[in-house]
Amino acid sequence: MWLTGRLLPDFKTIASFRRDNSKGIRGVCRQFVVLCQQLGLFGENLVAIDGSKFKAVNNRDRNFTSAKLKRRMDEIESSISRYLTALDAADRQEPTSSEPKAVRLEEKIAKMKMQMKELQAIEIQLNESLDNQVSLTDPNARSMMTRGTGIVGYNVQTAVDTQLHLIVAHEVTYVGSDRDQLSSMAKQAREAMASKKLCR
Repeated sequence: MWLTGRLLPDFKTIASFRRDNSKGIRGVCRQFVVLCQQLGLFGENLVAIDGSKFKAVNNRDRNFTSAKLKRRMDEIESSISRYLTALDAADRQEPTSSEPKAVRLEEKIAKMKMQMKELQAIEIQLNESLDNQVSLTDPNARSMMTRGTGIVGYNVQTAVDTQLHLIVAHEVTYVGSDRDQLSSMAKQAREAMASKKLCR
């Protein structure tokens, strides 16, 4: 922000920059670790590893799993059925009093059918996705549990030196649980600090 004179880039600008320059960003992080080693800033034998969940810009309503999609489709079908029943009842009434109501019901049914088509298109994407999840605003974000509630976002794993708390290694993952991340992060930290054999 200081370099840009307090200009605030849009989240898509940051996301696109990260996506388009991931190789360069990793290279900068590697050089940072090398520089810290050369300056003797890392402790002699310990790193701390932890994960943090970061909420994406993607709203929960724009993230779909198979169960969520089925539930939403069932709701729409139920609404359409209700509107059709009301339309049948309106058709049996006097034509002058039921015309505005019938037009409103037909508009609602048309809107619900449009939503159903959109959900069917999402269902195709869902079936093609590797983890059976689709996020419409931020395609890389995933729904994950966090202390009883769910968020759509990322799980950032970080290994830091325990002396000065400098980042040794990091990884962005879409898995909500930290449980299976420890081994992978420990290996990355060991590799990053291998030149001085600081991590055992």
